[in-house]
Amino acid sequence: MSTAIQSKSREVKTRSALTALRNDGFIPSVVYGYNTESTPIAVKESDLLKTLREVGRNGVLKLEVDGKQLNVVLNDFQEDALIGDIRHADFLAIDMAEELEVDVTVHLVGNSVGEKEGGVVQQPNREVTIKVKPSDIPESFEVDISEMQIGDTITVADVRAKSKFEILSDDDYALVLISAPRTEAEMEELEADAGAANAEPEVIGGKEEE
Repeated sequence: MSTAIQSKSREVKTRSALTALRNDGFIPSVVYGYNTESTPIAVKESDLLKTLREVGRNGVLKLEVDGKQLNVVLNDFQEDALIGDIRHADFLAIDMAEELEVDVTVHLVGNSVGEKEGGVVQQPNREVTIKVKPSDIPESFEVDISEMQIGDTITVADVRAKSKFEILSDDDYALVLISAPRTEAEMEELEADAGAANAEPEVIGGKEEE
């Protein structure tokens, strides 16, 4: 397992204090969960990103809090919409012997028959919820689409029985479908709709927003 991520406690919650933390390369964070009271902390962004590259987004991390090492997962985080920096992180302390619920990215495997015939591969949902021990959390949930034809859909019900993980998502939760290629008339209609949506409406007698 990777080296433990060091944290430091933080008490001040003013905006200026949070900005100062971020300017110093720290991420304002909180850790809570198994045998742990909710505790505001800060971790070095570089340390967290390095560890995530090693263990993956769903991997188990070692986090040192007040001299105590915790097994945690990155439960949630907030990103800056413009530059992609992590603005805040939530760490969930876990019991390695207990299963937990996690959302895992659906990864499509193979080239479908329908796609070769001009069909379009669509993913209505890009994550699936599974229940698994922390040490067995996969980086992704693989779905083989090689036999799919135009009009076919794979739902959770189609993969539940052969999955080695307990899937918590509903049976009708769609993971992938192969739709028929759009006709030229449909493409022209879509382009016309897009052009209309992008046109700026003229404002008559409107008040300028302050």
